[in-house]
Amino acid sequence: MKKIITYSATALLATAAILFAKTPGKDEIMKKETAAWQSFKDKKADDFKKLVDRDVRCVYDDGISNMQKELDDMQKWDMKSFEISNFDSYSDEKDVIVTTYTVKVEGTFNGKDASGTYNAGSVWKMENGKWLAIFHTNIKQAPAS
Repeated sequence: MKKIITYSATALLATAAILFAKTPGKDEIMKKETAAWQSFKDKKADDFKKLVDRDVRCVYDDGISNMQKELDDMQKWDMKSFEISNFDSYSDEKDVIVTTYTVKVEGTFNGKDASGTYNAGSVWKMENGKWLAIFHTNIKQAPAS
């Protein structure tokens, strides 16, 4: 009987925690987005994998990417700096957040200049108690005409 009460109480508390879990605010999710960029810039694959789902999908002007391609491309980047601006986030679900922003990047990819301002966005999902990026895109802004 004692085990049943203990299990029931544990299940009740876990359910309550999930029901009352708060979707992170704009500043908190921006910190996660920035941390993902920083770990990529610093080529810290283990830190990156703590923020980005192993099944992530990414869309870029040169193709589609997954986690393995992201990790491979991480080694090809020599990112000197990045600066996120115009950050916004939206959620109408307790376990999904969509972010949009611009990011100014200084650096090279495969030895070629890739500096510029990019329009970017990510989708974050609560999975097993952690917010993870499940989708990301960034496209370099066209030059002003």
